[in-house]
Amino acid sequence: MSNQYPQQPQPGWGQQPYGQPPFPPQPPKKTGPGKIIGLGCLGIVGLIVVIGIIGALLGGGSDSKKSSGSNDVKAAASPSSSSKPADAGKSKSSEPKASPTKTKKAEKKTVVFKVWGTAPAGALGSLDITYGSDSDTRKGSFKNGKFEATLPLNKDAMYYNVMAQLQGSGDINCSVTVNGKTKKGHASGGYNICNAQLSSGLLGGWE
Repeated sequence: MSNQYPQQPQPGWGQQPYGQPPFPPQPPKKTGPGKIIGLGCLGIVGLIVVIGIIGALLGGGSDSKKSSGSNDVKAAASPSSSSKPADAGKSKSSEPKASPTKTKKAEKKTVVFKVWGTAPAGALGSLDITYGSDSDTRKGSFKNGKFEATLPLNKDAMYYNVMAQLQGSGDINCSVTVNGKTKKGHASGGYNICNAQLSSGLLGGWE
């Protein structure tokens, strides 16, 4: 007795049976929205941290420069209080002050010539007076019983003297003073001459 249905060939090993559809391909795995959001948040946070570090470094450098610059400007603009009194003290102390010793030394650098006494006027006047140094001779006049004159001291001068000649009668005295050293003379009657002279010594003194 034969079967009414024809026999179907058997499928080989690993093949799908005839008449059945193949297994559908598995859909690709989708990454969940949570993972995507997490990775995105981590990237944004890292970027913000990096930007913050760079900003802090730049800001710190500029602040230090500004602060140092402002300090330098303030230091240059306002001098220290301690320097003011020091400068003031220096300016006061540096001012020259005239002392009695300095004025005396200034007076000693002049030569003083004097004639005094009685000298009645004659045909040529009361007295014939000449004074000065070996390189500078001058004429003087006798008034009211005296004569006085000064000249600056010349260190190169060999001598300083004063001469007064009577004109017939009288009694007179004369003197010359150089560097505190004084030499005197005297004359009386007739046409006598009063002479006083100081000469420069070898050691720089006056004799």
